[in-house]
Amino acid sequence: MSTSYTGGCACGAIRYEISGEPAVMVDCQCRQCQRDSGTGHQSHLTFVAAQIKVEGEASHWQTIGDGGTVKQRAFCPTCGSPVYLTFPAMPDVFIVTPASLDDPGRYRPQLVSWTDAGHAWDYLDPEVPKFEKMPTA
Repeated sequence: MSTSYTGGCACGAIRYEISGEPAVMVDCQCRQCQRDSGTGHQSHLTFVAAQIKVEGEASHWQTIGDGGTVKQRAFCPTCGSPVYLTFPAMPDVFIVTPASLDDPGRYRPQLVSWTDAGHAWDYLDPEVPKFEKMPTA
């Protein structure tokens, strides 16, 4: 039996609980993720059709990823912490970053996407599979 994934923003105004396991855990090196994280990649736990509870009101802004996917990014209006990410065209997908988890140690990257946009200074585990773009299912 799995334990729920819980987390939220830095100030605690937004909290989430996700029942289920991530479909995939990804380090993404696309330019949008670099900008959002302020470093060479952003890490994501991607849940599909999971049971999700969110408490607190997030502010949102929309971006378009390197592959053309529309993304709705949610952040705390009080502390500014990024909390979750959704896709308007894929309502069953809910993504959180490991830093927002109460236990960030649960994150284990399974693949790296968009290495075409990566930088040599962004060290990645050589054992993790890498893809130049977003891999297909």
